[in-house]
Amino acid sequence: MTQTIFVLNGPNLNMLGKREPGIYGGKTLKDIEADCKVAGRELGFDIDFRQSNHEGTLVDWFHEADEKAVGVAFNAGAYTHTSVALHDAIRAISIPVVELHISNVHAREEFRHKSMIAPACKGVICGFGPHSYILALHALKNITA
Repeated sequence: MTQTIFVLNGPNLNMLGKREPGIYGGKTLKDIEADCKVAGRELGFDIDFRQSNHEGTLVDWFHEADEKAVGVAFNAGAYTHTSVALHDAIRAISIPVVELHISNVHAREEFRHKSMIAPACKGVICGFGPHSYILALHALKNITA
């Protein structure tokens, strides 16, 4: 039976392809989803790919992932720097979560240097453009094997 990985995306990531292409590149979230599904198949995963601009929805999806998935790749967007609720949701589940970012958040504005969710995650990947998603899937394959 194929294992499932949830790939969760936070606020404004639905705007990829339009939003600051100099930072985030030209790929849309749909493009990234397609890439993740291909990589997931190669790694033996089913990918459940979702995006929400609403914190509570993301919390609910973590709870659901704990019942249905073996891991989560998570781009929290701006919630990375502000959300105790997402930190607590990650702590509340038993499966590994890999935080990911398209840009190198440490090379950007000072307020982006602090992640509220990183201490609850298994690891963090950032700065590799949309390929950060694929790297997160590989990390999850390694830690769920």
